Amino acid sequence: MLFANSSLRYVLLGFSDFPQLRIYLFLVFCTMYFLTLLGNLIILSCIVYDKRLHSPMYYFLSNLSLVDMCFTSTTLPTLLSSLISNMRSIDFLSCFVQMFCFISFGNLENNLLAVMAYDRYVAICSPLQYTRVMRNSLCIALVFISWVVACAHALLYTLMVVTLDFPAVSRVNHFFCEISQVLSVSSSDTTINYILIFTEGAASVGTPFICIIVSYIKILLALLSLHSRDGRRKTFSTCSSHLTTVCLFYGTIVSVYFRPSSSSSGVGERAATIGYTLLTPMLNPFIYGLRNKAMKNAMDKMMK
Repeated sequence: MLFANSSLRYVLLGFSDFPQLRIYLFLVFCTMYFLTLLGNLIILSCIVYDKRLHSPMYYFLSNLSLVDMCFTSTTLPTLLSSLISNMRSIDFLSCFVQMFCFISFGNLENNLLAVMAYDRYVAICSPLQYTRVMRNSLCIALVFISWVVACAHALLYTLMVVTLDFPAVSRVNHFFCEISQVLSVSSSDTTINYILIFTEGAASVGTPFICIIVSYIKILLALLSLHSRDGRRKTFSTCSSHLTTVCLFYGTIVSVYFRPSSSSSGVGERAATIGYTLLTPMLNPFIYGLRNKAMKNAMDKMMK
């Protein structure tokens, strides 16, 4: 089936609705992409360079920065190329490699946010047990499991779509091979694919989200048990950056996938997708860098 479909091509419509804005969109997205790579590289460099940041919290953050760079690089080069050269066609194999990578890194970011929430829960609710619980072997295992689960999830989805039939040339109403848009142009019955999205897909996204919610409920209860207002503020500041990232990531996802179909539009969906594929990865370094004293000190030390 893979070789039979190798001659197929997909035309990514992207932001072709606004040809007069192409150069401006290119400059905006190119700047955001550059800031995303630069910011996350600085975060990674600081964590590697400064031994004071060699702790579970920053180990997870370094993985998140790596995933953010990969997640953005899965879709942005294609979008930038279509804006500057008007070449919007992509072949069958490239389309499904992009789909696999996008689902993998998106799901992996979701898993890592849940792991980081658990790390903050242990640090705040069981501070005396933190070193014993969050040992190196557990941290490595949590990240490894996150990668395996995300890749298995993406492989299942991609293989289910690869087996479908498509026209010789398909027009995909997005700036990358987004799975629901690719399914909409298939000439095969996609009922099973949509059932998979609404069951296994909901579970793969919902499970980490529930873990985050439960972790923060317990953190909130622990904060309320503190009698000192200053103690509450200092304790909450250790997880405020992570909470901000969670709100950004899930807020933009909800705006894309959980709004009424009657209010959805192609342009609105593409603009909202920019939120979690580019805006959130770009802002994460600023969130962790500007609101984290240890990270700011590491940046100053590295610059000097």
